[in-house]
Amino acid sequence: MLGTTPAPALIERLHELAATALPRMYRPSERLFVFTERAEGGRLVCAGRSERYSAIALIGLETTAQSIAPFDRSERRAIAEALVDRVATSGLGDAALIGWAASLAGVAADAAWSRINALAPAESPQPTVELAWTLAALSIVQPANSQAIRQRVAERLMAAYARRARLFPHTVGSSAIRSHVTCFADQVYPIQALSEYARAGGHPQALAIAADCAARICELQGPAGQWWWHYDARTGTVLEQYPVYAIHQDAMAPMALFALSRARGPQHDLAVTRGLEWLTNAPELDGGALIDASNATLWRKVARREPNKTSRYLHAAVSRFHEGARVPGLDWLFPPGVVDCEDRPYHWGWFLYAWASRQRNFA
Repeated sequence: MLGTTPAPALIERLHELAATALPRMYRPSERLFVFTERAEGGRLVCAGRSERYSAIALIGLETTAQSIAPFDRSERRAIAEALVDRVATSGLGDAALIGWAASLAGVAADAAWSRINALAPAESPQPTVELAWTLAALSIVQPANSQAIRQRVAERLMAAYARRARLFPHTVGSSAIRSHVTCFADQVYPIQALSEYARAGGHPQALAIAADCAARICELQGPAGQWWWHYDARTGTVLEQYPVYAIHQDAMAPMALFALSRARGPQHDLAVTRGLEWLTNAPELDGGALIDASNATLWRKVARREPNKTSRYLHAAVSRFHEGARVPGLDWLFPPGVVDCEDRPYHWGWFLYAWASRQRNFA
């Protein structure tokens, strides 16, 4: 039954998983985290490297009160320095995350802020997520002489908000063929960013937009606490529910909703609780959980049994021509229930960051 999960116990368990998973996914010789960790042949196998995920993991490690070996202060500074050394060729989102992470670690991030200015985020076409990361970083860290660009980025993000749908688009300044399709990440990061911007400077319009969007995604939350994946940016309705991602349930949604609350916006504690409960009692898994105790991990998502993201492409195609059109029978043709046995370090970075400021019982 909803509202009965002991949230503190679950959060403590997830902290334990984070403390186990992040060291596994770290490569000290490169001062970088891997891109992914997957189950292959009965064991966990890491692959790739990611500067973006390394920055997010570092943000979490810098904000949590939990001590996680080998990430002492010296090691965290070394990670930050390695990231700053790479920022000259980074895209907007990576530059913002690196500047944010390095500043938290006490490492000079001037190169990151210069890179952001060079990429002209207030004028050039940008993914909504990356624009939101930029505003969040500038609002939280508040580097010297950043007030003007922070205001321009905030105004651009607010101007992109679709008041009819009460949602943000996937991209700002672009009109791609699937421009009506927006995703959960496109909502939570702007909610967080505008909340932090409002908290930093008392901007009532930013707070009002963040609160309105937060209310909408909570209204659209699934019956078992699922945070659905794709929405129609014209109508504010769910376009395709799956996959449901673990990171949305325990990290990204709490992070955004907690930021709104800290900015003196509305609280959505029940929605957070319901999202957590899905992790341990997913109806798509007949009440099963994504936590895998034997591998000390939390698997990435529950998806449909389908080839090559068929459902989302079909819904996107038919809804392009009529706002209310959906492909019937997809739940029967492609039922949800496939577990993606993968994990990524940014999941634990955002989890640690989200819960660093708020560990109390939501039940």
